[in-house]
Amino acid sequence: MTMMARLSRRSVLKLLLSLPFIDAALVAANQIDKPISDPRVPNFLIIVFDALSAAHLPLHGYPRSTMPHLSAFADQATVFHAHRSAGSFTTPGTASMLTGAYPWSHRALHIQGTVSQGFADRSLFRLLQLRGYHTMAYTHNLVTSSLLYQFADAIEQLSPIREVALADLNLAEHVVPRDLTVAAHSEGVLTRRGDAPSSSLFLYHLTELWNRFALQEPHQRYTDDYPRGLPGGHNLFFLLETAIDWTMQQLTSMPEPFAAYLHYLPPHDPYNPRREFVGLFDDDWHPPRKPLHPLGDAHPREFLDGLRRQYDEHIAYVDSEFGRLAEFLRSSGLSDTTYVFVTSDHGELFERGIWQHITPVLYEPVIKVPLVVGVPGQRERVDIRVPTSGVDLMPTILQLAGATQPAWCEGQVLPVSGNLEPPADRDIFSMDAKSSSKDGPLHRRTVALIKDNHKLVHFAGYDGYDDVYEMYDLEHDPEEMNDIYSSRVETASELTGILRAKWAEVAAQEAQ
Repeated sequence: MTMMARLSRRSVLKLLLSLPFIDAALVAANQIDKPISDPRVPNFLIIVFDALSAAHLPLHGYPRSTMPHLSAFADQATVFHAHRSAGSFTTPGTASMLTGAYPWSHRALHIQGTVSQGFADRSLFRLLQLRGYHTMAYTHNLVTSSLLYQFADAIEQLSPIREVALADLNLAEHVVPRDLTVAAHSEGVLTRRGDAPSSSLFLYHLTELWNRFALQEPHQRYTDDYPRGLPGGHNLFFLLETAIDWTMQQLTSMPEPFAAYLHYLPPHDPYNPRREFVGLFDDDWHPPRKPLHPLGDAHPREFLDGLRRQYDEHIAYVDSEFGRLAEFLRSSGLSDTTYVFVTSDHGELFERGIWQHITPVLYEPVIKVPLVVGVPGQRERVDIRVPTSGVDLMPTILQLAGATQPAWCEGQVLPVSGNLEPPADRDIFSMDAKSSSKDGPLHRRTVALIKDNHKLVHFAGYDGYDDVYEMYDLEHDPEEMNDIYSSRVETASELTGILRAKWAEVAAQEAQ
């Protein structure tokens, strides 16, 4: 008598029902047990410089020599010339890189926000961890910290901000890092005025007194080297060179294969570079004069041009430190075993009366960011000019790691391994919905669709600018000076149909 014959009908049914779980366990075991000493398994290093706009890089035609070291690195790398962030500021842009999904799916929509609970275990860190990778992450950015702490169970080495800071005046990360979003907001309400008075009668003044005392020594020590003040932001202060030194130490001791995500705050404001970069771009060059946007501000052109020069100086400071890191990767041999992704979470704007990136408009300087990928063994530059997106990082890295792209992933594999054709005829999206509910319909939003050389932007829910479309020909009008939505009827109709169909899908997801 066979074993199957000896089993009862109930036992056979239980065995059949358990097969999918057994199969999943075997798949996971095969991923985890893959030998980490296998020389064919690469490392991954993702370097994010916060608020670095592609529009300010000589690599993409900018007249100022802001990043010569990145340009040199690109000579033996793959350069993506039409790469967009999926969001206009840190939270959605970073979350999309780390989940492979657009903001309407992962729902990290707000400053200091996090992904929805369903995406909390869908990070790149988790999928690479299952593949046997050692994962690590660090950021200067308190906003990014909220996301990293949400993914912390899959990050083997998650270093707190204060580990590489001269002064970290935030209490929230010390006390309740796992609930950093709520804690940081509460701390701000109680201790710092911001745009409104503190809700505490005494804590604001006590905090200010403590901050002055805590910063007195580092300010005195570095005032000659940093005449505009220390680099920093989010109530913390640091030196980028210290962070790069720390990074090189960590990479030297990381077990392989590793996947490291390093998110540095510069060139995000305040634009406080080392002395040698101050005044570097005091030239006569001025960008094209552009009209104000109905949803923009009214900062004077002279004010914006001055900030642009400071931003460019800060980028040059960033580039000098990136040059040191790139040389370390080369001399240590890590560049022979490591895919190096250099990118940003969003850009920066100094035009149309608007400064920075916390804005409902989605002009190219805000959403077009660099992506340069150093491929092990690559010795010649490859230029990719078709549109790509931050959501493409996850599927690209997973394929290189030998893993399968998950069903929720909305990106495509990028041609960095030399055996793929560039993705063509794609619909690339970017959006801002920080004034909408995380869990409800995204009634107030801006969504951009980039297809080929055209860009369609839809504004919804804004007072005096509701259900408005703009369209630009990026090939013949890269500065986005001429809105052609009304004059190019056929193209406008096609792109509007694509965007409306996509939003119908999003609305159906929201309704579930």
